Amino acid sequence: MYNYKAVLQYDGSRYDGWQRMGGDSSSNTIEVKISEIIKKMTGEQPDIYVGCRTEKGVHALGQVINFKLNSEHKDYDIRNYLNRYLPRDIAVIGVEAVDERFHSQLNAKAKTYEYRLDTGNVADVFKRKYCYHTFEKPDVEAMRKAAKSFEGKHDFKLFTTAKRSKSTIKNIEAVSIEERDNQVVISVTASDFLHNMARYMIGMLLDVGNGLRSPETVQAALDCKDITMSIPAESYGLFLKEIRY
Repeated sequence: MYNYKAVLQYDGSRYDGWQRMGGDSSSNTIEVKISEIIKKMTGEQPDIYVGCRTEKGVHALGQVINFKLNSEHKDYDIRNYLNRYLPRDIAVIGVEAVDERFHSQLNAKAKTYEYRLDTGNVADVFKRKYCYHTFEKPDVEAMRKAAKSFEGKHDFKLFTTAKRSKSTIKNIEAVSIEERDNQVVISVTASDFLHNMARYMIGMLLDVGNGLRSPETVQAALDCKDITMSIPAESYGLFLKEIRY
């Protein structure tokens, strides 16, 4: 078997996420599009393993996948073929042959999501699909204070729609909030993320920035106190930035 690793970029706007299974199954996913082209090129339909399964509408700057083929192919032939036939909102940045033991999900050490806010007085027409417009500039210092509570190992059971049979304890390496020209970028790096966890985290930070909640609310939620949770942030402002191995 030949194991291939690929790094992808995609605009998730028109897709139902990386994958949809069970009662919520869909063929309009990034995984299906890539699988179809691999089969067209090789005649094989391998299992595709993904570093971080993004949700509906979420974008990726550095998604990582791997798949195994029975036949050997040149790295650049796979990359070029995929880019020739994939929709233009999905791009394969690179492909390389890797050790057969490499697994894009199981070998991942950390994942970083980035959320983009447009803080201008008027929403930027050319950013509207990829930035959440805040209408008023949020209190960034209050958001930074709240973000500190997320760092470290915590129980995120209130920050996810994941089934409770799965462990909800995760380790957050860092949460940073940077101000740029009429833009605020929130970055979250964690060992792993639960379903919709990043969006719930950012939704609460947005409520803090808008003065709807105090920075201490984050710690109360992490302590699993009986509070009303913030709604998750809109998916179109969220990007899977990178996966570290």
